[in-house]
Formats: sequence, C-alpha cells, structure tokens
Amino acid sequence: MQLKIKNHTAHARQGLSIHYALFCILLTLTNCKKDPQKLKPTLEPVTESVYASGIVKSKNQYQVYAAATGILSKILVSKGDIVSKGTPLMLITNTTAKLNTENALLNAEYASSVSNKEKFDELSIAIELAKTKLDNDLSLLQRQKNLWAQNVGTRNDLDARQLAYTSSENAYQTAKLRFTELQKQISFQQKQSRKTLEISKTTSGDYTVRSQWDGKVYDILKKTGEMVNTLNPVALVGDANDFLLELQIDEYDITRIHVGQKMLLTMDSYKGQVFQAVVTKIIPVMNERSKSFTVEAGFIKPPAVLYPNLTCEANIVIREKKKALTIPRNYLMPGDYVLLENNQKRSVVTGLKDYQKVEIISGLLVSDVIIMPQE
Repeated sequence: MQLKIKNHTAHARQGLSIHYALFCILLTLTNCKKDPQKLKPTLEPVTESVYASGIVKSKNQYQVYAAATGILSKILVSKGDIVSKGTPLMLITNTTAKLNTENALLNAEYASSVSNKEKFDELSIAIELAKTKLDNDLSLLQRQKNLWAQNVGTRNDLDARQLAYTSSENAYQTAKLRFTELQKQISFQQKQSRKTLEISKTTSGDYTVRSQWDGKVYDILKKTGEMVNTLNPVALVGDANDFLLELQIDEYDITRIHVGQKMLLTMDSYKGQVFQAVVTKIIPVMNERSKSFTVEAGFIKPPAVLYPNLTCEANIVIREKKKALTIPRNYLMPGDYVLLENNQKRSVVTGLKDYQKVEIISGLLVSDVIIMPQE
C-alpha cells in the first residue's frame, strides 16, 4: 500500500514539473510581446543601389570558331600560351577539300592555251586548206568567166564554178569562225578554272584556325582527332592582362543605370574583400529568356590575379547621402508607417533605400522611439 502512495506522489510531482515548464514558456512569450525591440532613428550615411551579378571576362575575349568542317589533325598551341593576331592555333584535315583543290589544279592546267595547242594547230591547218581551196576556186571562176565572155563553154559550167567558189568562201569563213570561237572558249575556261583554283586554295586556307587578336589562349575546347564544324567553338582567347566585368541587370532596374556609375563588388575568389568598379557600357537589348540587360564595367583597382569566368556580385550606386535619418527596413510597415512605443502608427515619408535601412525624410525625429512591428 505504501508503494502505491509513493508512485502516485511521483506522478503528481512529474505533472507539476510539466505544468511549471509550460507556465514558464507562456510567461516568456508574454514578456516578449510586452517588451518589443525598440530603437531611435540614426543619423548616418545611406546609399541606394541596384543589385547585379555576373562574371569576370578578359578584354576582347571571344570564342574561336573553325571556318570549315573537318577532323582536328593538330593543335599548335597550349593553354596559357600568348599569341599574336594571325597565329595558327589548329590544323583541320578535310580529304574532300584537298581532292577538290587538286582537281581544280588539273582543270586549270587542262584549260590552259598550252594544253590546247593541238586544237589551235588543227584549226589553223583547216583555215589554210580552206583558203587554198578558195583561191583555186576563185581562179577557176575567173577563167570560166573569161571563156564565157568569148562565148566558150556553157552557162551551166559558169554556174558550177560560181557555186564552187561560194561554197569555198563559206568554208573558209566557217574555219575562221571556229578558230575565233575556240579562242573565246579556251580563254573562258582558263579564267573559270583559275577562279575555281583560287577558291579552292582560299577554302583550303580555312582549314588553319588562326587567332583574331593578340592575347592569351585560355582554353582549348577540342581534342586531336575530334570532328569540328562552324557551329561549335574550338578555343577561348582573350587579352592576357586586361579584364572587365559583365553583369546582368533586371529589366525593372535598367533605366536607373548609366555609364560612369560606381559600384561595389565582391568575388568568391576574394572573400571578405570589396572592390570598386565603374559602369563602362550598357548593351541596349534585353535577353528575352532572363528578362535582363547586360552591363559592362571596369575595375578601378583590379585584384592582383584574375581569370575569365570568375563570378561576382555587385551593388551599383544610384544615389547616396553622407548624412541621413535612417531606420532599419524591417521597422517600416506597409504603406510607409512606423509603430511608436505607445503602439500608435505614424505616417512617414521615405527616401533612399538599401537592403538594410531606409531614409526617413519626414515624420520622425532623432528623439522618437519606434518599435519593431510584430508579425
């Protein structure tokens, strides 16, 4: 019987402990509600800025593309190499293009005047024979006319001589026309084949990928033996020492951005450090997918070491005041109201805003005490 009493007493004490803990929690919550966070407005500098994110890029950074399709047969540079404009970077092999060039050379040689000398000689002989026959028929015709004038021979003999002469004259003229036509044809074929050969040689030059700027080879995107085409880049080249920032600005903020505005930026590669830059260029077209604009900026004092595609975040300064009456943004209620310590709401006029604080132009004094609104 005594054991049961002891167990009952233990359960009772445990129940009292739970009730006491709940009481303490309720008391704490009640005290929190009765004792909200209070503060007074502060006179301090305030800056309004626009957020932007982006990457570091080398100046004149560009992706290198091949001008023709083929197999990457040889890479002539390594990552990190310094190159000049026109420096060969890669060689591309295309058997079909090589054969086309050789074929064009054969056509050019075949179409030359030297290769067609036999045709010209043949037509020259034909002209000479036609001229000899024409002279002979002319002599016979003239003799027949003299006989006819002496009433010797018949009219049929004279007409036959006249017909033979006319036929010989036509054959002679035809032989000369054929010679002239051959000259034109050979001349045209020569010019055409030479042009085709020039085009083939020019195209074959496209199989050497060259640098378009002085700079550094930052990346090589293909390996020897891979197929390359004109749609996919094969390398990344840019300035070796000069870098810029490429930032993305939301379309709602782009009208507030101007060339010359300063910005403060941070980079994951330099944690804890803040760098300054200046807006140098605004690309005047919106990316339809991201609904953002691209802005370029230059470092005022760049870090000691930079690499392309390093990420960064920036705040572009829109407006700033060295001395302004400010409160934390979480003390400002919707509709631009603040809550005084007597729980009364007061309307205020706001000015500059950043991510932590807001300027109060009117409605509050430095001596006023405000409390944080309860959610």
